[in-house]
Amino acid sequence: MARDNVFEFDFSDFNEYFKLLDNIARKDFKEAVASWLEASGFEFLSVVQDEIIRRRVVDTRLLLNSFQKGKDENIWETKDGGLTLIVGTNVEYAGYVNDGHWTCKKGEKSRWVPGEWNGNTFTYNPSAKTGMLLKQRYIDGAHFWEAGIRIFERMFRISVERKMEQWRNHYWRRGGR
Repeated sequence: MARDNVFEFDFSDFNEYFKLLDNIARKDFKEAVASWLEASGFEFLSVVQDEIIRRRVVDTRLLLNSFQKGKDENIWETKDGGLTLIVGTNVEYAGYVNDGHWTCKKGEKSRWVPGEWNGNTFTYNPSAKTGMLLKQRYIDGAHFWEAGIRIFERMFRISVERKMEQWRNHYWRRGGR
């Protein structure tokens, strides 16, 4: 899976600020940051899910559900003592849905997709004798990922400012200042 479908929260630019507060607060400050960062990760995944729904992405729920911590195909990784959180999806077709794609390989005019129809819903089944014939055309991408990042960046910037002020006030007072 390309790293294009991953959003990394990196606080390395704030190391000096964290060192100052860490000297005052010690372990409970890092736990507070890690907890807030984890909550931010959940919030980001929720924004991406909202964009998938809002943009009416055709999905069997695999893609939507992969943007939940602990679900199949989800990426949820913490490192650097909890100060870096990487979230995303390993769903194979996520990039195609987000970026757009051709229905057939280059040079093909059409291709057969085996499966069954149930009303307006098609279910892929490689052993089915029925299916659908796709003609070559371009399917525009839903761009839910970029939209989710744009929305979340605005929310995150405000959240960072508020949290830093809150932490500074809380831990500065505890440090005797």
